[in-house]
Amino acid sequence: MKAGFVVILGRPNVGKSTLLNRLVGAKIAIATPKPQTTRDAIQGVLTRPEGQVVFVDSPGIHEPSLELGRRMMREVRRATAGCHLVLLLVDASQPNHVGDQAAIDMVRQLEKPVLLAINKVDLLRAKQALLPQLEDYRKWHDFAELIPISAQKGDNLDALVRVILDRLPESPNYFPDDYITDQPERFLAAELIREQIILRTHKEVPHAVAVTVDAWEEEPNLLRLSATVYVERQGQKGIMIGARGEMMKEIGTRARNQLEALFGRKVFLELFVKVSPKWRDHPAFLKSLDFREMLGSDAGAEG
Repeated sequence: MKAGFVVILGRPNVGKSTLLNRLVGAKIAIATPKPQTTRDAIQGVLTRPEGQVVFVDSPGIHEPSLELGRRMMREVRRATAGCHLVLLLVDASQPNHVGDQAAIDMVRQLEKPVLLAINKVDLLRAKQALLPQLEDYRKWHDFAELIPISAQKGDNLDALVRVILDRLPESPNYFPDDYITDQPERFLAAELIREQIILRTHKEVPHAVAVTVDAWEEEPNLLRLSATVYVERQGQKGIMIGARGEMMKEIGTRARNQLEALFGRKVFLELFVKVSPKWRDHPAFLKSLDFREMLGSDAGAEG
C-alpha cells in the first residue's frame, strides 16, 4: 500500500480545483474561469486498491496587496507543510507566463520531488506546440516527471495518478475509504453560494464577496439554510440584489440546485446581503471565514 500527501500548486486560474474535483470524483472545490476563486487550502482524498492520495488544493500563487491575499499565500505555505510530493500545475494554452516562474521559484525552496502537470492541452490547436514548452520547463527546474493532461476532459489523469502513487511512501491509508474532504458541510455550502456569485458578477464584485452560513436546520427530507453575502461597498450590494431582486433570486436558485445535488435532499435557502467595508483587510473577519475555526484546530471533518 502507498499513501501520502500531494500539494497542488500553481498560479491563479490554471485549473487546480477542476483537477482536484476530477481526481476525487466529486465536487468539493468551487471552480470558475476567474482568478483567485480558491481562498483556502482544502483536502481531497482519492482512495484506490493500491493506495491513497491526499491532495491538498491551494490558492493561486500571486503577489498579494491586501490581507486576504496575504492570508491566501499563507494558505499556500501551509499546504506545503508535511507534503510528500509537489504537483505543479501550468496552463498549456498560456505558455511561459511570468506567474509560472514565481511558482517554480517557490517549489525550488521546498526541497521536495516536483511533478509538472501541463494542463489544458485540449485547448492546443496542434500538439506539436507542447514540445517547446516542455523544453522550457525542463530548463527552469529538474522536474521528476512532466505529464500533459486535461483536467476538464480527464485526459491522461490515470497516468498522472499512477506516477504519483509510484512516488509515495509505503503506508497504510490515512483516512477511511469513504472520506473525501476535510471541509465541514457549512463551509461547502458557503463556497457553492460564492461560486454562483462569482459566475454571475463582474469586475471587482467577485473578489469583494464573502459568504457565511448562519443557520443550518436539518429535517428528514429538507435542509434549511440561511446565509449572508458580505460585500465592501453599498454599490456592490445593489449589484448583488439587482433590479427588483432578480440577481439575488437567480443566484439563490442556482446555488440551491447545486446544494441539492451535493446533499441529496431538498434545500430551502435564504440569502441576505450586508456591507462590511474593507473586510478583505480585517484579520478578525478573515479568521471568522476559516473553516478550521468551525472544526477546532485539531478536529477532522466527515467528507
